[in-house]
Amino acid sequence: MLVKLLFRYLKTYRWLLLAVLLFQFASAMASLYLPRLNANIIDQGVARGDTAYIWSTGTLMLAISLGQITASVIATYFAARAAMSAGRDIRRDVFEKVSGFSEREVSQFGPGSLITRNTNDVQQVQMLAMMGATMLVTAPLLAIGGVVMAVQQDVGLSWLIAVSVPTLLVIAGLVISRMVPLFRRFQTKLDAVNRIMREQLTGVRVVRAFVREDIEEERFRGANDDIRVVGRKVGSLFVLLFPLAMLVLNVTVVGVIWFGGIQVDAGNVEIGTLFAFMQYVGQILMGVLMASFMTIMIPRAAVSAERIGEVLASQSTLARPERPVRDFPTPGGVAFDDVEFTYPGAESPVLQGITFEARRGETLAIVGSTGSGKTTLVSLIPRLFDVTGGAVRVGGVDVRQADLDLLWQGIGLVPQRPFLFTGTVASNLRFGREDATDDELWAALEIAQGRDFVEEMDGRLEARISQGGTNVSGGQRQRLAIARAIVHQPDILVFDDSFSALDLRTDARLRQALWRELPEVTKVVVAQRVSTVTGADRILVLDGGRMVGLGTHDELLAANDTYREIVDSQLGVEA
Repeated sequence: MLVKLLFRYLKTYRWLLLAVLLFQFASAMASLYLPRLNANIIDQGVARGDTAYIWSTGTLMLAISLGQITASVIATYFAARAAMSAGRDIRRDVFEKVSGFSEREVSQFGPGSLITRNTNDVQQVQMLAMMGATMLVTAPLLAIGGVVMAVQQDVGLSWLIAVSVPTLLVIAGLVISRMVPLFRRFQTKLDAVNRIMREQLTGVRVVRAFVREDIEEERFRGANDDIRVVGRKVGSLFVLLFPLAMLVLNVTVVGVIWFGGIQVDAGNVEIGTLFAFMQYVGQILMGVLMASFMTIMIPRAAVSAERIGEVLASQSTLARPERPVRDFPTPGGVAFDDVEFTYPGAESPVLQGITFEARRGETLAIVGSTGSGKTTLVSLIPRLFDVTGGAVRVGGVDVRQADLDLLWQGIGLVPQRPFLFTGTVASNLRFGREDATDDELWAALEIAQGRDFVEEMDGRLEARISQGGTNVSGGQRQRLAIARAIVHQPDILVFDDSFSALDLRTDARLRQALWRELPEVTKVVVAQRVSTVTGADRILVLDGGRMVGLGTHDELLAANDTYREIVDSQLGVEA
């Protein structure tokens, strides 16, 4: 998966990678050539007292060193550009993929895990891409080229390389083999930390209301300790590898000095050659160490690539049709034809046998006891879920065959828990339609009964809104969400218990304004309060996921026991 992911996203930047390889090749060749020049200075210039040769060769070494540094800097720059661009592309594709998920896929992965996969996991892959591009040529050239150059300098000492390199490879292999499962556990623990943190931030009011701060802190402390333990084990392996590698390097250098000194004393090897051989041994072991470091990064990046691949390979249950229908013959119409819906893994359907039709401009109210399937039913209209039986038609077209963008463009949804984005009142309202004028925003606020409190806010339409709308009350948040849906100018407005935070007087004024100002818009209203639905053209009564009544308020009051029970239970409250 790692190779497939890197190839998929780096092939766009192959010219940058080619430049990296060329400059890294030049840098590595310069590194291999410098020890030979150094040996020549010692053996020929210093030994003979040839100052001119020392100056000319030294100047050449300086020029090559500057060229090597320049080549390394350029290669690193191009590698960073390619890797960061690839990381950007991966994050973009993951975001677009997740944006197309239904709630089923989001729940399957978990919001915290999806965030980790699009941040930390992508970072691991792009760091491997960057380090791999910079070391892909340098490490093997230093290792292999160093062996060739060292043998040319002195065959007699080459047995030291034959001992040290395999020793270093065995050490690296043993350490890395223990890192792979730890990296997988680390990413899983990181998901848990993000999930708990997100839950505590989202539910901070609930935590404080039930005085659960200490318990939640202990819960987070447990997850934090878990990731600390795994991270400590990973760090211990990292710490173990480099001292062992340096031990091998130092022992090898001591061996070169020891056995090389004997040969120098015997007159078989010159001092410059011995110094060059030591430098080549250092380069060989450095190349092996660089390759080992890359090998260390690969397991973690492989785990991250696997997790990213799971997201990219996931198919949303809301599959776009191959030949989407873009023509809606009856705009504003909503029809359910023997609809059934069952959640994955559930033993029985949440909805069953739902059949009704709402025509353009009508108001359809949906009532029922808690858990009767009201929210699930209205979620099927904008195709947040797909039915498991029957069909849902909007504008005369089965939503599974409709062009999703056009379908959503014709529907304004106000969810049960309205969400506002960080920004201003205006930016939140224009989320429904970017080209809406200020006058249209004020008109929508007027209908939603939100004009008064917006005019009192500092900045009015430019007043700041915190993430989630936490700096406004629940009722104000609902009215802003309703205004946003109105600005969208849809053919169908779906209100999922969107008046629950409003007092009875504001609720009544808002409904009257909606019916009066938007007579051509079909309105589907889920409500708990009977007073909210009495003026609807028709009322759909749900009980246990089944449709047990459909008619006007008076018709149902006279003939439907379930509806009558709901009304009777609220008479005392609303009297």
